Amino acid sequence: MTLPNRITMGRMGLSLAIFAFIITHTLWAEIVALVLLTIAAISDGVDGAIARRTGTTTPFGAIADPFADKLLIMSVFLSFASLNELQIPIWAVFLILLRELTISTLRVLAGLNGVALKAERAGKIKTTIQLTSAFIILVLLILSMWSKVQVLPRVLEYLGTLAGQAGWWLTVITAFFTVISGAIYLYNHRELISKSWNEGGEKQNNSAPKGS
Repeated sequence: MTLPNRITMGRMGLSLAIFAFIITHTLWAEIVALVLLTIAAISDGVDGAIARRTGTTTPFGAIADPFADKLLIMSVFLSFASLNELQIPIWAVFLILLRELTISTLRVLAGLNGVALKAERAGKIKTTIQLTSAFIILVLLILSMWSKVQVLPRVLEYLGTLAGQAGWWLTVITAFFTVISGAIYLYNHRELISKSWNEGGEKQNNSAPKGS
């Protein structure tokens, strides 16, 4: 296995660890989750850069890398939704998951047709918004929990009180941009989708008994 693929696999493992630490819901667990999220976010750019520089891009990496990104985002927002104090709207998390699963299905469909879908600008912006929202929510959560066990400067204590409200708004904003980027991606590859549908229909028509 190439180094970029090892990094990608490591990011998948970090996603599961981040999920576990966030739902543990202790101050130190959330701090560890923040550190792991930082490492995972950095690794997202590192594996691709190494693969391009060393010429070690692989079919596995082309599929696993975007999957690892989606697993990271889904792990973070699902764990956020399990914490009542964050007031995360479950419908917004559902929209995020729906978009990610839909685009993952499109990538599989493209692979079956011998097409490798590349990341688009809208998708990169979406990922940046997702990670930024996740970082802000997690930092505010840590400040909120920290203020309950130790006296903090007034500014930090005030920011901690915004965890719930900010969690709601940031998740809704993230869901909005996530859905929009998904719609753009589907529109840009509408010919691939149409071709798959048409080919399926032709195969069914050809396999139908004559004279029926």
